[in-house]
Amino acid sequence: MIVNPIKRRPTRKIRVGSVYVGGDAPISVQSMTNTETCDVDATVAQIQRCVQAGADIMRVSVPSMDAARAFAEIRKQVDVPLVADIHFDYKIALAVADYGVDCLRINPGNIGSEQKIREVVAAAKHNDISMRIGVNAGSLEKDLQKKYGEPTGEALLESALRHIDILDRLNFHEFKVSVKASNVFLTLDAYRLLSKQIDNPLHLGVTEAGIYRTGTVKSAIALGGLLLDGIGDTMRISLAAEPEEEIKIGFDILKSLTLRSNGINFIACPSCSRQEFNVIKVMQSLEERLEDIRTPMDVSVIGCKVNGPGEAKEADIGVVGASPRSLVYRNGDKSHLIDTDQLVDEIETMVRQRVKELEKAKSKEIIRSSSS
Repeated sequence: MIVNPIKRRPTRKIRVGSVYVGGDAPISVQSMTNTETCDVDATVAQIQRCVQAGADIMRVSVPSMDAARAFAEIRKQVDVPLVADIHFDYKIALAVADYGVDCLRINPGNIGSEQKIREVVAAAKHNDISMRIGVNAGSLEKDLQKKYGEPTGEALLESALRHIDILDRLNFHEFKVSVKASNVFLTLDAYRLLSKQIDNPLHLGVTEAGIYRTGTVKSAIALGGLLLDGIGDTMRISLAAEPEEEIKIGFDILKSLTLRSNGINFIACPSCSRQEFNVIKVMQSLEERLEDIRTPMDVSVIGCKVNGPGEAKEADIGVVGASPRSLVYRNGDKSHLIDTDQLVDEIETMVRQRVKELEKAKSKEIIRSSSS
């Protein structure tokens, strides 16, 4: 068995509603709504789709007082922790603090005078709300742009430390920090520099990463590199795509590093002329049918007997392609043969049965633990 060699960077633990971020808490996955916030029904529906995909935290933009009032209605209709994204107007932050927000995403430097920042911090303390300082390469302070000439890791670090200093002076420490850029190397540099300076939890992301495919690749490279270094406590994949897709990609990155489990981990061959069935078509159907499964499970689907048995033995459920019947493994042992032209239906049935078995065993364990 391969042991995960990643040692997470020690950080303080903060709370975003019911979700802890930092310390020994699991790395959380979040996204941001792209609906008009004042359209309460559309925003709630989008949040619920993200929750179904596994979202731990959701962020909502609140650019106006009308949006703040809409946020109050949204808060009533969803259970997932909510972060309010606020810029410039401190009164909006004060309003959503009273409306049940779980975290404020701000830059203290663009909120205004120190007195305004003091009021926001006081509201956060009073309502037990955390904050996120969000620094972006595309919106650095003008003096830093002039000093460094272009966005650099050092420039992002200096900007972050400025905002952190404000909160430190106000004796507020319940915050996480992000230093995002659209460039992979700049993102890596900024987060590595910052991780050496503070012990606050870090929110990872490549901002404006791009469309689904290229944005996924950029995010996987940058965030994967940081996570391998043990850096990162929560993350968002910023794609020009529906937010529920961001959640799925985020968990896929964490699953690939065995840092989180969320649903099925598919092991599938890329297919070749040896395949005994259409692997690509089968996998596309399985992924679509089993998208609702949140129970962690390894499912191996290999088109021939060259690598099939080896992969199947390591999976909860494994299929080795053959014609006219394929061989099924369960928990590493040979189980039975199934008709190859019925693979999708048979695998779905086996997976759902396995989910029931695992959930039943989990329930028994909970009862046993509570009674002991």
